[in-house]
Amino acid sequence: MTLAAEERGHEGGRPWPSEPVRLVLALAQREIRDTLRDWRMVIPMVVLTLLFPALMSFVADMALNWVARYGADIVGDRLMPFLLMVVGFFPISFSLVVALETFVGEKERNSLEPLLATPLSDAQLYLGKTLAAMIPPLLAAYLGITVYLAGLYLFEGWLPSFRLLSLIVLLTTAEGLVMVSGAVVVSSQTTSVRAANLLASFIIIPVAFLMQGEALIMFWANYSVLWWILLFLMVVDAVLIRMGIHIFNREALLGREIDQLDVPYLWRTFWRHMRWRSWTFGFEREQLPPWLRWVGAIGGLYRYHIPSILRRSWLAIVTVVIGLGLSAWLGFGFAARYPLPAQVLQLDNVSPEMFTELPAVDWLPTFSVWGVLANNVRALVGATLLAVFSFGTLAIALLMAPMAIIFFFVLQAAQAGYNPLLFFSAFVLPHGVLELPAAIIATGLAVRLGATFISPPEGMTVGEGWLRALAEFVAVFVALVMPLLALAAAVEVHVTPAVVVWAFGS
Repeated sequence: MTLAAEERGHEGGRPWPSEPVRLVLALAQREIRDTLRDWRMVIPMVVLTLLFPALMSFVADMALNWVARYGADIVGDRLMPFLLMVVGFFPISFSLVVALETFVGEKERNSLEPLLATPLSDAQLYLGKTLAAMIPPLLAAYLGITVYLAGLYLFEGWLPSFRLLSLIVLLTTAEGLVMVSGAVVVSSQTTSVRAANLLASFIIIPVAFLMQGEALIMFWANYSVLWWILLFLMVVDAVLIRMGIHIFNREALLGREIDQLDVPYLWRTFWRHMRWRSWTFGFEREQLPPWLRWVGAIGGLYRYHIPSILRRSWLAIVTVVIGLGLSAWLGFGFAARYPLPAQVLQLDNVSPEMFTELPAVDWLPTFSVWGVLANNVRALVGATLLAVFSFGTLAIALLMAPMAIIFFFVLQAAQAGYNPLLFFSAFVLPHGVLELPAAIIATGLAVRLGATFISPPEGMTVGEGWLRALAEFVAVFVALVMPLLALAAAVEVHVTPAVVVWAFGS
């Protein structure tokens, strides 16, 4: 039955929601029905969903009996909730093929063109296909959890608390939504099922690592942390769905037959965005001598190009500043909760030798201009690389960490009887007036680089938008951020110690 026929079939029947929602639900219903018609997909999903939880119930029963012989009952108490989470994750992982087939599978079977011809918007089409791809894996996960709990209750008489069960079900749902949302994005942007299956590893592997972290948390029974992970997964899922809707285009999906890696084109696109307008001082460029043209090119970089980049990046920079405000709140909160002993922070007899004779620590840079500069550049470049794989979020988190430490010690100084404003002004402000703006600008551009995958510039593909963001990051980082960091490093090594000794020395 076609989608149009289904729509006509519901006319005069029971009332439906609003028209856009009705179209999305009708498409999802059609897709789920088509999925359940294929016995080659349904039978393995059902068999594995039932077999694996039953096996885990048997393993849990054996493990409980074994640890009970050695008086380690706590191991069994921690093992059963962990296996419950694994049982929910397992059906989603092998059911991911349903989501990967969403668009590219239909395209290979030549069944996508009639669907794209329906009077559905791109957003309705994408949401309907995504909803249809989510329901079978989640139902399989819930079935697996039910079978596992039934086995544990029959063999051991054990059932989790309602709070723990709710947490695990919600975590399973959030992880399933993240994996399916990511798989649908991959399916809508690839040209073959083979490529989609290969790219799916970038979805499964991070979630598997997350599962390992959740396992450690469960064995420590620190379940409150898992609620924060649940919130994080919900945010990621919302980002992936918005990203998929924003970059989905039915005409591009039909017209794209194969993706080729055109390195010369990528380089030309990158280099085009690296160019900027020169400052000609009110004259024609040809009238200027060669040396003045070079001066005009540098002047144009700082007068036109960099300010325009910063204006386009204002939202990302504001987001970074808000994150720094949050880091100050976290630093103050930890300082109030975990005060240091009074003898730890002694600043009454600070001397220049305290800075020149610092002990060598492997993971800290040497207290020299080059050491401080290299450490700051390495940290910002590393944060940028992580931003590419986290939609910009990890770049903000890495900048928040040292700021939280700074504000932690500011409040500790106040609790030890020192003036916190004087402490901050002496230890941080001299080089911070240069280093902090440079770090905020670099992190903001890194956030924009990662967020381009979610919201590419209007009129550009994701690849073109990302190359533009990369070119602008390189230009600003080399021309503005690194000079500021170099000056900040010189001030931190040669000026800040003198200010500290003047403020706190005997």
